[in-house]
This record gives sequence, C-alpha cells and structure tokens, in this order.
Amino acid sequence: MRARTTVAAAISTVLSISLTACGGDSETGGEGKAASVGIAMPTKTSQRWLNDGQNMVDELKGFGYTTTLKYADNDPKNQVAQVAAMIESGVDALVIASVDGKVFTDVLEKAESANIPVVSYDRLILGTPNVDYYASFDNVKVGTLQADFIAESLGLVNGSGKGPFTIELFAGSPDDNNTRYFYEAAMEVLEPYIQNGELIVRSGETEMGEMLTPRWDGPTAEKRMNKLLDEEYTDQDIDAVLSPYDGMSLGIIKALKEHGYGTGAKPLPIVTGQDAEVPSIKSILDKEQSQTIYKDTRELALVTAYMVNSMVHNKKPALNDTRTYNNGKKVVPSYLLEPVSVDKANYKQVLVDSGYLKESDLS
Repeated sequence: MRARTTVAAAISTVLSISLTACGGDSETGGEGKAASVGIAMPTKTSQRWLNDGQNMVDELKGFGYTTTLKYADNDPKNQVAQVAAMIESGVDALVIASVDGKVFTDVLEKAESANIPVVSYDRLILGTPNVDYYASFDNVKVGTLQADFIAESLGLVNGSGKGPFTIELFAGSPDDNNTRYFYEAAMEVLEPYIQNGELIVRSGETEMGEMLTPRWDGPTAEKRMNKLLDEEYTDQDIDAVLSPYDGMSLGIIKALKEHGYGTGAKPLPIVTGQDAEVPSIKSILDKEQSQTIYKDTRELALVTAYMVNSMVHNKKPALNDTRTYNNGKKVVPSYLLEPVSVDKANYKQVLVDSGYLKESDLS
C-alpha cells in the first residue's frame, strides 16, 4: 500500500484544481477575521470518531481556519442543538457527521438562510436540500468487501468449500444511511449462495429490518447473537457472521465464546467488521475476528477540508460521484474514498506501514 503522504499528495493535487483562483492568501471570513468551521461529530464512545474530530481540526487549522468541535453523545436532539448554536455563533461552514440523518431539516434551513454551506461527513444527511456536498468512502464497496471475504474464506468462490455453511447476518443502525448501502451490497454477493443452498441462514432473518442494531451498539449485537445461538445453533455450529462494524463484531465474538466457540474443537466462525479499530486488530491477531474494513479517516478529513476551503471561496470542490447519494430531496454531490479489506495477512502492510497504527498500539 502506498504511504499516506503519497496518497495525501495525490488527493491534494486533484482537489487543488478547484482552488486555483483562490490564490495563496490566508483564509478569512468577514472583515478580515479568520474563517471558522463548526464540526459536529456523533460520539466519543468510538476511537474512530475521536480520531475524525481531531483530524478535521488539524486539517482545517492547516488552512488557517478556527474550529468549534462538538460531540453529541449519540443524542440527535443534542446534536441539532449544537449545530444551531454554531449557526448562531456565525460559523462560515459546517461539517456534520450525523447521529440521525433525518433530524436536520429545520436547523439546516437556518444555515441556508445565513448562507452557511454544509458538508455531510461520512453519514449522509437526509430529507433536506440544504446539504452542499458529501464526503465519505465507497460504502457499496464496504459491503462487497465484507461479503467477498466470507465467500472466499468458505471456498464458495472457487468451489473448494464443502458446504452447505451456516451464516447469520447483522446490519447497522437504522438512523445511519450507510447501513442500507453496506447491507444491500453484501447481500448482492451472498444472496445467490443463500438461494442455491450453499449458505443457510438458520434463523431465517435475511431482511435488513430484522437485524438492525441501533447506534451500532456492541452489547445489542451480543444480545442478538446470544439469542440466535440459543435458538438456532444448539445442534449445529455456525460458520460465518456478517458484521458491519468492529464494535459489533467484538460483541458477537463475546457471545460466541460464551457458547464454547474459540477452541480447537469448536473454532470461531468467520466474523467480518469495519473501521480497523485497535481492539479489533488485536482480535484479528489473536485469531478471533477474521477481517475488518480499513477506511483512512485522515484522508477523509483531508478531502473534507478541501471541500470546506472551496465552499468558503465560492468554488466548486473536486468530486467523483454525482449520481449515487440521493438524500430524498436531492442527489448530493460527493467525493468517495476507497476502503480496503484487512486481515491477519495484510494488516502490517496496510495499517502499520502507512502510519495509521503503530506496532506498539497492537501490543
């Protein structure tokens, strides 16, 4: 994998095209004051979101902006109030990673009235035309990579697997628009194997509404996994679990171990994940979790900072998707980054050699 600096330089070159008319002056808001950006993040309970917030502050500081960073403690009303306060304070732009993408209609009308542009960060804000741009990862590819890993690990792709194999499916939070993209992309890969009997979902729960996990909560996923094991797997082992997020994966693994999995006689099933969080990488190295999806949030912050800089200068930022993300009121122009599948075989090359993690983080 290329070093982070190389990737950052490439992104910087592409995105700088839209800023050629801006010149090299320091960034300012009205009357010569440094422009300010409000950053609304969902929660501090995930290291991923702590990193996102700090990365955004650092990247925007590099442009000369001041920032206001708020975390909503996974409370949609709290986040709306935080955004309203930022608008009232006169920020020049907003970056919002929503707790619930459906609750911003009224407050973003105020942003529009105040001529404050908005970037939807990683999670698409829904039901309002007052979202200018969306910065995220290729969320369809995330689900595809997770499902591909399961199919390949079970030998379904090349026909070497001696099935049928049992699998259970988990989906993310109902208030996160990404949940649907992850799930539908994964099912596009897995559904043919379910239909031909090579994969068996013993619970019968294959509709997304049956497996949603509010707030991506690990204990909630653990509880459901316990229920599935108690009801469906007393006389047969489970071979794979589609989990869309690392925090959920660890909860699922906890339930599995409580049911005797993780021994030579009863190995853990394949368990996927997402976000390459340190506890899950450690779990992968311990041969518990099988895989995760790495999304370099440093690059997401970089892309978003360039978007903000473009908007403040009334320029159009570089985009690479103008068709996929319809929020119910408009197709939101987007810049999507590439996710990467990570397992024990490539974690060092992808995560450590790129500087995203240190070996000492994993000891």
